[in-house]
Amino acid sequence: TAKILGSIAATDRVGVFTSSGQTTQDFTSDRELLSRAMNGIVPRSLTGGFGGVAACPDISYYQADLIVNKSDQQALAVAAAETLDCAFAGDQTKTTMASSMASAAAVSALSNGDAESGYTYRHVEDAMRRLAAMPGQRVLVFVSPGFILSTLFTDASEIIDRATRSNIVIDTIDARGLYTPDVLGDIANPPGGSYRVQGPKTLYRTVAQSAQSEILEDFANGTGGAYFHNRNDLDEGFKQAVAAPPVSYVLGFSPQNLKLNGAFHTLKVTMAAKQKFNIQARKGYFAPKKVQDPAEAAKQEIQEAIFSQDEIRDLPVDLQTQFFKTDPTQAKLSVIAHLDLKSVHFRKAEGRNRNDVTLATAIFDENGNFVTGGEKIVEMRLLDGTLDRLGQRGINVKSSFDVKPGSYLVRLVVRDAEGEQMAARNGAVVIPY
Repeated sequence: TAKILGSIAATDRVGVFTSSGQTTQDFTSDRELLSRAMNGIVPRSLTGGFGGVAACPDISYYQADLIVNKSDQQALAVAAAETLDCAFAGDQTKTTMASSMASAAAVSALSNGDAESGYTYRHVEDAMRRLAAMPGQRVLVFVSPGFILSTLFTDASEIIDRATRSNIVIDTIDARGLYTPDVLGDIANPPGGSYRVQGPKTLYRTVAQSAQSEILEDFANGTGGAYFHNRNDLDEGFKQAVAAPPVSYVLGFSPQNLKLNGAFHTLKVTMAAKQKFNIQARKGYFAPKKVQDPAEAAKQEIQEAIFSQDEIRDLPVDLQTQFFKTDPTQAKLSVIAHLDLKSVHFRKAEGRNRNDVTLATAIFDENGNFVTGGEKIVEMRLLDGTLDRLGQRGINVKSSFDVKPGSYLVRLVVRDAEGEQMAARNGAVVIPY
């Protein structure tokens, strides 16, 4: 822990979150709090696990996925043979009953596995949502032995999409370090059953151990992060992960004639140059199942921009701040946005020039924590003469907030409805005690 925290700069803010939700430390620069949180992390099952010494049959998540989702008859036959051995002492007259028990056990194991993976995804999303609210450069370090995706491929793709939109790089560390396939399984739960069972289950176990690292690679490749694996020097992995990420590029395109069926589409990124480069990019994306509501899309754009650090200059907007202290412990902070209307698009309807402009303001403290904020919508229905006058001087929109003395970062985002253009500005203000 000391080595990990030693690589954190004084200006960094770090939070600790776990997939179980049992250990949480909000973003801070206090190394003692971070050390206490990290030392308190212990592995725990979220659903009670799969199988075990008393389980009959003992079906893994991977084998359950083969049986239920992929209709793999060999995997079912292996589970039925194990059930026949452990529940009926090999009585061949109980074959049908053993097959039914194996099918039911597979459904239960799959349900448990999906629940555990679902819990992990939800907590990763929660951590990303909290990280997206922080100003500055954002890195999410995901430490895990990995897990099987089963049917949750769209969840993984949505996490990559959300990270990209929020300017979050996901660095992943395979917590297993340098490992060899665990052919014989856990020493506390050695494989049982006849040779008919042990051979195929060994294969399932080794394939699953290899497959569970794919999600770690996908998260890193899909967001421009680093995938640290097959090494035992995890301290070095953390050091690399918390460092500023190397240069990466965000490429975007609009698919043509895309069907709204949720289907997976593969992507391949290549270089036109003849030199050989190692290209790291996401493998593909899922088509949406429905068209996003324009109002909801606009709201999402504003929310993502307000928690970003990047300045956007599609619209000519200036930001000014003013404050005055109402008493020794309180102050009134005013944020003034000046919008030049010359570059704003208007729609002419019923003799008036129409446009709605949304102005969102967020105030963050010196640790990057959200303090307060607000949103205003300016509905413009302007006659030609009024538009000409305002076009010469622009418009000012003032928002006021009650804050305590301290150092603050002000983030202003402006979006117009007709042109769908945006502006984002940053400002700093120090209110003395």
